[in-house]
Amino acid sequence: MPRQEEELIAILKKNGVDLTASLPCEKIKTLLEMVGRTFTHLPLTREEEGVGICAGAALAGKRPALFVQSSGLGNMINALLSLTQFYELPLAIFVSRRGVYQEKIEAQFPMGRKLPGMLAGAGIAFSEINAPEEIALVDRGLERLYSTNSIHAFLMSPAVWEGSECKAGSSELGVRSAECEVKGRTQGTAMPPFLTRYDIIKLIAPYLEGKVVVSNLGWPSKELYAVKHQTSNFYMLGSMGMATPIGLGIALSSKKNVVVIDGDGSLLMNPGTLATAAFASPPNLLIVAIDNGAYGSTGNQPTFAGSCVDLEQVARGFGFRNTVKVAGKKELIAAMQDRRKGPRFIHVLAVPGNKDVPNIPVHHLEIKKQVQDFLTGLYLDNSGTGRKSASEN
Repeated sequence: MPRQEEELIAILKKNGVDLTASLPCEKIKTLLEMVGRTFTHLPLTREEEGVGICAGAALAGKRPALFVQSSGLGNMINALLSLTQFYELPLAIFVSRRGVYQEKIEAQFPMGRKLPGMLAGAGIAFSEINAPEEIALVDRGLERLYSTNSIHAFLMSPAVWEGSECKAGSSELGVRSAECEVKGRTQGTAMPPFLTRYDIIKLIAPYLEGKVVVSNLGWPSKELYAVKHQTSNFYMLGSMGMATPIGLGIALSSKKNVVVIDGDGSLLMNPGTLATAAFASPPNLLIVAIDNGAYGSTGNQPTFAGSCVDLEQVARGFGFRNTVKVAGKKELIAAMQDRRKGPRFIHVLAVPGNKDVPNIPVHHLEIKKQVQDFLTGLYLDNSGTGRKSASEN
């Protein structure tokens, strides 16, 4: 008879789970080590970035599963609703439910006990798994969520793992680790910025052709649509801070070249994703960080990048080895023409300002479908009129 962890892993395999991500929890440490040895697995710095990574993986046709502690769901709700649920992407969430069974840490009580009500209020389906014999409920939940492109949270009590004979090993969790030692310092200095974000998008547009482009929400996505609409563009309409996680998830799940157009406000909201990207080290990922020192979509209020934060140094500190800071046209074009493998980080200094362009006239589910078609085989050409096969790319 299989032990609890083995039974759950067998169910995951049966339902085609092929990418997992996690933050640690002492109650499921053995399970997480076994998951890390069995599936493509990515350790996270924050639960919210896991939502973005899994969304990118789902766009590329993967069946992702996320393992978190109950306290972490509080960090995920907005991303789950405005990204995963909004774009109708599948996500299995396995929650180590604290605060309900032989809990010794009182701070775990509020979130653990209120989880069912929170999830019900958010419209997220869930199952409570309170004993080993209830693990079989996971099978039906996974079948349903992957067939309906929905979210399902499995709230797993520590009682589920009692009596298991599975033992934790000594394996490392992770996709693969790059050497994270940063050697040397950034060479050279950039000229003062004079380009707007719209100017920058126009300059890099020729180098986006045929690539998956994940664009930060608000004005960046609208400006990208106006300058270089193609059906491989994933326009974010919500979930600030998720552009780079989504791009990372796609890059880890596809051989397509992926370009993320991110901003300083967005990156400062979720900077730990840079560490995750450096660790996973996908060679097909390029992050173009357009830094105008302002929250451009909310009135150009200043960000810390305009005063005390150097985003290129942040990326290097997190482990990126291929970075550059640019401000002028020639150096930006040279950076885009760089053929070295990623992950790469281009820190583009800009001045604040939004181009007066219309809203994106494409329904969010059509945006998702077009990107999925591009990633999984069939896609519209850049004009949106002719359908090609992957072999024609």
